[in-house]
Amino acid sequence: MSQRVLVSTSSFGDDARALLESAGLQVELNPHGRKLTPEESRSLMGEISGLVAGTERLDAEVLAAAPNLRVISRVGTGMDAIDFAATAARGIEVYNTPEAHVDAVAELALGGLLALLRGIARSDASIRDGAWQRPMGGLLRGRSVGLLGFGRVGRRLAALLAPFDVTLYATDPAADPAQARAAGVELLSREALLARAEIVSLHVPGQGGRPVFDAEAFGHLRPGAVLINTARGELVDETALLAHLDADPAFMAYLDVFAEEPYRGPLASHPRVLLSAHLGSYAREARALMERQAVENLLRGLALTAAEGPR
Repeated sequence: MSQRVLVSTSSFGDDARALLESAGLQVELNPHGRKLTPEESRSLMGEISGLVAGTERLDAEVLAAAPNLRVISRVGTGMDAIDFAATAARGIEVYNTPEAHVDAVAELALGGLLALLRGIARSDASIRDGAWQRPMGGLLRGRSVGLLGFGRVGRRLAALLAPFDVTLYATDPAADPAQARAAGVELLSREALLARAEIVSLHVPGQGGRPVFDAEAFGHLRPGAVLINTARGELVDETALLAHLDADPAFMAYLDVFAEEPYRGPLASHPRVLLSAHLGSYAREARALMERQAVENLLRGLALTAAEGPR
């Protein structure tokens, strides 16, 4: 009997599925088309040997529902939803795809920032409503940008921003000072960065459910600052964000990720907030590469080989 593999991501391409099947695996897909709840994950696990995982929580209770699980291969980079004590105790191998999403997320952060600064979404909505709004926006050129996190995505965004003649700051205890200097980035403490930067973009991993942008952090921002979050929804305290929008009439934010998804909260109706539905890796080229790498990692963990498939 062939081994079973569950693909729990909200979407999965035909090419990646074909690679799994070419290795003789029985593939089952996420039937809900969205991030799974723990209860849904448990109900789908059964006798699987491998899991191609999304961002759903994989704690000890969820993993206990898959007694034969040998490999978890995450489509993406974030690993904070996985209980590593439980996987280690079971001898479950865990992989991710840390490079494939980098360009897609960095470009989305830049695109969202430009759209927010120029009021593109508001003008688009007004035209569709039969009006002709021309919001007065502002330039990115010449501003100061602070990167909370100077890993792969933060470094790529810094490179994309450089032609705009911005002043670049970053805070990251693991950052290489020589690498930062070569990128034209000044490393600062978190407090100094928040006080200086006109635009702050988040590029740090999840913090175990704790926000890095709470009421205190908002209090350190310059008046009229811009906040960008394409990293993790839990990084921003959404209640504190709403309060800061009320306190600073020039403050704006672009969010691609939320504490609870799909997002249905009050930020959706705020005119100075631009929202997108967790699109970070949703560029065709990046998504296809992420899925293929996740499949290759899974097959490696299961000691299987796929027949040559589409690339």
